[in-house]
Formats: sequence, structure tokens, C-alpha cells
Amino acid sequence: MAAVRAMILDAPRRPLRLATLPTPEPGAGQVLVEVQACGLCRTDLHVVDGELPDPKLPLVPGHQIVGRVVTAGEGGGRFRAGDRVGIPWLGSTDGTCRYCRRGQENLCQHARFTGYQIDGGLAEYAVADERFCFPLPSGYPDLDVAPLLCAGLIGYRALRLAGEVERLGLYGFGAAAHLMIQVARHQCRRVFAFVRATDEASAAFARSLGAEWAGDSLRPGPEPLDAAIIFAPAGELVPAALRAVAPGGTVVCAGIHMSDIPTFPYGLLWGERVLRSVANLTRQDAIEFLALAPRIPIHTTVERHRLAEANQALDRLRRGDVLGAAVISVKEV
Repeated sequence: MAAVRAMILDAPRRPLRLATLPTPEPGAGQVLVEVQACGLCRTDLHVVDGELPDPKLPLVPGHQIVGRVVTAGEGGGRFRAGDRVGIPWLGSTDGTCRYCRRGQENLCQHARFTGYQIDGGLAEYAVADERFCFPLPSGYPDLDVAPLLCAGLIGYRALRLAGEVERLGLYGFGAAAHLMIQVARHQCRRVFAFVRATDEASAAFARSLGAEWAGDSLRPGPEPLDAAIIFAPAGELVPAALRAVAPGGTVVCAGIHMSDIPTFPYGLLWGERVLRSVANLTRQDAIEFLALAPRIPIHTTVERHRLAEANQALDRLRRGDVLGAAVISVKEV
């Protein structure tokens, strides 16, 4: 089949290279998807920068994939040619383990992940297990819907695990936070945004989306929180968030990777405070959130890049320069 453009990771901590690959062929139960857009997020950085171990190499990164089905492999039939689908981080599970059987497929020990163990969306075509692809809400253009597939899905799971609280703190105001503040405000919660002390742009962005306060992430807010979600991969934020939540409050660590958490006194955890993590996502998360997003409606703020500019986009993510979400327009030359 014809060669297609792709960005390739040959080894961790090396820039991606633009190359041509044969068009992939779908196996049994898979679909071949012509990629239109692919969002970038912190997890892509963790893969590229070697913070997540043992990626498939060489690898096509990217796991917020928006595209149209070209054809299905043997036994496939869930989608038809031309259907628009989203391909998220969770690429497959064994379906039989104790976690899968009790609705916790996000914890499956044999799960495989898009853009990590499975080639992802920084290419003109991708293949995916059709059971882990999702129809996308029709009101969103391709670039605008891409961030819903990770920033949205992981953020939604983190928000649910934070509980039905009134005073919510969001630490790190990037792609996920800019979506979840819209969900939280729709649910009539009060939102406080915690950003780097020097990052006035993110603070202003948060306030424009409905945060009633935005300030230094290492200092408590104007009043105690009922829950906090940490989206930034900075372990130092864990004791800071524990200090900010009231007794009985919950701190949710929403990233797949975080720098080491510094030691902190037991007094920060005492008072029945809860510290918990979020791992991956389930297909049920996707079904619920992709139905909810257009009802609110959630609006995505997108910074657009071409496929050949993926390294520059990742650099902007590293520096924290992206307001909203970075998205690769794969078809744009």
C-alpha cells in the first residue's frame, strides 16, 4: 500500500523524526482509520521523555486520535467506512481478569495503550481495536474534539473521584483543567485555580472560564477546599494540596506520571483527608463524557500545529506555554 507520513520516536529523549511508513493494515477486529487530528498531552511527553518505561520502539506517538474509518479487518463490523471515530489512550484489555470482570478495565494488568505500546495518531493512518473506538459528537470540528479523548476522559474520571463537592481546586491549568472547569461550573461547583506563581496568563485564562480565584499553587487559596485535583505532574503539589483541603477533603492525583512526592507530616493527611490516584480510563467513562460534552456544551481552546511541527508543539507543552490544548492537524502539510 502507499506510504504515509508519520512522526517516529526511535528512542526516548530524542526528537521525533518525520518519516514515511507503509499504510498499516487492520487485523481481526480492528479498523483502519484515516487520521484527521491528534491531540498532544503530558502523557505524550512522559513517553517521549522516557518517564514511562519500555515503550514500543520505534513508535508513532499520539493517543487523542480523530479520524474516519476506511475499512475493517476480519470480524469487524461495529463501524462503517466514513464513520468518524475517536481513539483514546486505552487501546485494549484482556477482558477476562478480575479487574475487567468487575468494571475496572482501567486497572487491567494486560492492557495496552495507544501511542505507547500501540502505534498512535501522529501519522496519516492508524489501526485500532474497534471495541475501544468511539463515535464522536457531531457538533465538534475534528481539531476541537481531539482534546476530549484524553484531557476530557481522564479529567472526567478525576472529577468523579473527587466527589460531589462544592469547593473544588484545580492544580495545573492545562488541557484537562480547562475542560473540567466547564463541567464543574455546569454542576454549580465553585472552582479555584492553582497555577505557577509567575503564570498570570494561565490565571487569567482560568478566571475567564469561571474560576472565582486563581493564584499560586504552592500556597493555600482564600478558603479551605472540599477537594482538589492535581493535573500537573509535580509531586511537590501533593502536600500543598493537602494543606489546602479541609478535614474530610480529597486530593486526586490525575496524571499517569508524577515527580517524587516530598515527605510531609502526618498532620496534613490526618482529619480523614483522602489522597488517591487516577489510572487510565474505562470505556464507560468515554460513553458518559462524550454524551455529556455537547449538552453543557464544553468548548475547547486549541493551539493548532502541523504534523511536521510536532516537536515544537511538545516543546511548548514542556515549557507550559500552551493555553488550552495542543492539537496536530495531521492532513495539513
